[in-house]
Amino acid sequence: MLTFVGLGLWDERSITVEGQAALRDADDVFAEFYTSRLMGTTVESLEAHHGVDIEVRDRAGVEQEPDPILDAAEAGEVAFLTAGDTMISTTHVDLRLRAHDRGIETRVIHGTTAEAAAASLTGLQNYRFGKATTLPFPYAHGADTVPGSVCDTLDDNRERGLHTLVYLDIKRERDEFMTADTAAELLADGYEDCLAVAVCRAGSPDPVVAADRLSALSDRAFGDPLHLLVVPGDLHHVEADALRELAGAPAELAEPV
Repeated sequence: MLTFVGLGLWDERSITVEGQAALRDADDVFAEFYTSRLMGTTVESLEAHHGVDIEVRDRAGVEQEPDPILDAAEAGEVAFLTAGDTMISTTHVDLRLRAHDRGIETRVIHGTTAEAAAASLTGLQNYRFGKATTLPFPYAHGADTVPGSVCDTLDDNRERGLHTLVYLDIKRERDEFMTADTAAELLADGYEDCLAVAVCRAGSPDPVVAADRLSALSDRAFGDPLHLLVVPGDLHHVEADALRELAGAPAELAEPV
């Protein structure tokens, strides 16, 4: 059995009760933290809290060389861990399909996601979000401008009045995490200095949610990662109230449509 377990957003306690039970019942535990990580804990703390040994795999060790995971799942109970939810944003459908090809039973135990947290913390309605996008570091795509794919997503969502969730780049090999102020600066010129919302350390005891013009957000320091940026579309009156009250949005920017 191969059980995919989402660890949630922050630390060793963010896992669901069902996920914790699966983790403790596992014969072998694998994890990947190359696309995201729990900023409020370490692998050692995870191991100590749950009473397990965790083998952390890099991208190649999951996507190109998955046999150790699959061999263990063929012989016994395996838990495969990621931050957030293992099938949302950080998708491991390929690993699940490889297991099915070998006749290995699988299941998924979900963890809360950054997408859900962004809607919950900002007060923006989840069903009014359009397609999400990821903003890379400029050096990662070889240009100083925002990639066309990011602009296309933002433009399409704004034309339809939908909110856009912008994931911010993570470079695990450099231990580098894009911050909300950097993202706001990159987007400010091309998007008429529009309203945006920084969502920082979602799932932690002290999340920060701040709404303002992109240029204003670019001048602020938001502290430790992980950060997200939301570019709202048309606002329902409840959403406008929420951005003013929960995120400090200037009244003139948070007008319902």
